[in-house]
Amino acid sequence: MATHVITGAGSGIGAAVTRRLHERGDDLVLLARDAGRAKELAARFPGARTLVGDLADPDKLSWAFSHQSLPDRVDSLLHVAGVVDLGPVGELTPKSWRHQLNVNLIAPAELTRHFLPTLRVARGHVVFVNSGAGLRANADWSAYAASKHGLKALADALRDEEHGNGVRVTSVYPGRTASPMQAKVHQQEGKEYDAAAWIDPESVATTVLMALDLPRDAEVNDLTVRPGR
Repeated sequence: MATHVITGAGSGIGAAVTRRLHERGDDLVLLARDAGRAKELAARFPGARTLVGDLADPDKLSWAFSHQSLPDRVDSLLHVAGVVDLGPVGELTPKSWRHQLNVNLIAPAELTRHFLPTLRVARGHVVFVNSGAGLRANADWSAYAASKHGLKALADALRDEEHGNGVRVTSVYPGRTASPMQAKVHQQEGKEYDAAAWIDPESVATTVLMALDLPRDAEVNDLTVRPGR
């Protein structure tokens, strides 16, 4: 039974991935931003363990983990959580930039640093659920795209550094996916939201599990997923 540490398990792609792994009986460690959220996740996924740590404040993650019981084994670290705040460069505030960079880039780097020794022992897998914005930047997406371009750089460097240790690293770049985040994006864009027009989170979860379950003789480095409709 593999042990997976997962961020973003509460909604969207993260919830779909977590449910699939939970159904097949894997051991789950779910990161929650606070104790209330941890209680919700534990009730939703019986048997899963929780860790409390706020991705918006990555400087305090190490301190938070030092006061909790951590898993002895980690087979995969799945970075799925993310935030988005659209706006033109001329209007985005430093607060908005920092929040997106903290949650989308710095916190994943800090979590990876923290769990890397355990991942090396297990010859584990780090999966970064990135975004199409991690490959190109459009108007009003500067801060989010910058955080996701940085996440690609983090994954690429980590893959090169850890290949010799047997740690696999995969980046998944989903296009627009039906989720609470996508509903927020449409609201910010002033557009009507139709979930049926976009990728089902279950489809992205399928690609994540494919990468995780691939035999050890191969590794998926980058996987782009686009709406099929």
